[in-house]
Amino acid sequence: MSSAVLSVEGARKSFGVNEVLKGIDLSLTTGTVTVLMGANGAGKSTLVKIICGIHSFDAGSMELDGVDYVPAGAADALLKGVIAVHQNIDDGVVPDLDVATNLMLDQLTKSGASTFVRDRELRKQAAKIAQSMDLTMDVRTRVSDLNVADRQMIAIARAMARSPKVLILDEPTSSLSASEAKRLFTLIDRLRDQGVAILYISHRMSDIRRIADRIVSMRDGQVSGIFESDNLDYEGAVTAMLGHKMTEVDITPNVVDAPILELKNISLKPNWPAFNMIANKGEVIAVTGLLGSGKSQLADVIFGLKKPAGGTMQLDGKAYEPTSASAAIGAGVFMSPKDRGNNGVVRAFNIADNMSLPFLRAFSKLSLIRNRQQRNATTDMINQIGIVCQSDEDLIGTLSGGNQQKVMIGRWLLKPCQVLLLDEPFQGVDIGARRDIGQHIRDTASDRTTIVFVAEIDEAIEIADRIVVLNEGSLVGEHNNQNLNLGALIAQITGEKAA
Repeated sequence: MSSAVLSVEGARKSFGVNEVLKGIDLSLTTGTVTVLMGANGAGKSTLVKIICGIHSFDAGSMELDGVDYVPAGAADALLKGVIAVHQNIDDGVVPDLDVATNLMLDQLTKSGASTFVRDRELRKQAAKIAQSMDLTMDVRTRVSDLNVADRQMIAIARAMARSPKVLILDEPTSSLSASEAKRLFTLIDRLRDQGVAILYISHRMSDIRRIADRIVSMRDGQVSGIFESDNLDYEGAVTAMLGHKMTEVDITPNVVDAPILELKNISLKPNWPAFNMIANKGEVIAVTGLLGSGKSQLADVIFGLKKPAGGTMQLDGKAYEPTSASAAIGAGVFMSPKDRGNNGVVRAFNIADNMSLPFLRAFSKLSLIRNRQQRNATTDMINQIGIVCQSDEDLIGTLSGGNQQKVMIGRWLLKPCQVLLLDEPFQGVDIGARRDIGQHIRDTASDRTTIVFVAEIDEAIEIADRIVVLNEGSLVGEHNNQNLNLGALIAQITGEKAA
């Protein structure tokens, strides 16, 4: 039977007159994944910082393995076996060092460690740790040269090298692809089997359904709901987190009949079923479905990155057969791709250059960029979409993940278009940034059609006039975003019968 590893009772914390935690009780048990859900301002981060020794509480108590736990600081919490891997991956690794040094850094810096480092022995020990975590990269590789998923895994491996009693993962899939997330979940399964108590901070339904043993919802500094393994009610957990049902959103669907993009008998892959779809002017459509449903293929077909297996497309009543992304952009079809780290952000560029990159010709004369025109446009977009920065000359790497994503969305809003495709526009952002982005997308949607590709149901509900469901390449459902039948929507997504 699982036993409590960490117990928090009556935790209270205020910053000035702002009471952030109002008597939190939380227990984490061996071999259990507890998912912590909460909107911005719910108190999640403050609670985690108290557990990790960064803050002390004003009232309350904690126990670790049945003994009073009052960490003197973050280092003391680490020594006692409470480890956190934060959403900003570079907080858990040193990018300029190689994999081996990162994995062995705690051994190298502990009291009594030798002044001289034997490289061969260091790499040998690091390779053992890497192998135990199914990491296959060369341990001599510099961490900054790795992709986000591998850096994430190294941060977790480094945490596991400390043999944690409690492991805290803060939005660990926010910047991962579906295949990378699957790899992470396999690792979490192994850690759970080893008896580690895991606190997993997320609101993503796909994550929670995959790994949660229990869900704790927070709202306004308090625990607002606890859902155990025999009652993992995700919709109930979201309701407890938000204070209202997931389907209760402040959207009046824009129902119009003004086709801009028409798909006729489109088949995304050979032997996949054909379907029809119409996207109207002024309409925001969310396309949702599980991994492999065809969402990404559909986005690629519309943007000219792939050819459909069959069928035709029309744009504004004329045949539309893009042979490349450049051809699509020339026809007024823009796309913001998912995975901004690999497909969008140019880290050596500042905000202005990143945002205006596809339209540099429009801001140039005789091959010279007209800086004033460029900066006026990008500064205006920064203000419109609410990007937190000093100026448009800030390097994009200095921004948070949410603000980087706002730059990527703002890029494709700089110039008017007929069709705007947004593939996972909320990837790697918190709920607050998600709502800022979603609101701006809706506010600017009247002169185009907007198609948003999202895996998460709540993201679709928050932004769309109409929700389209794909399942194994087939269009299996369309829902006007008003008085939604959530059970029917989920059944279409999963391919199961509605309850």
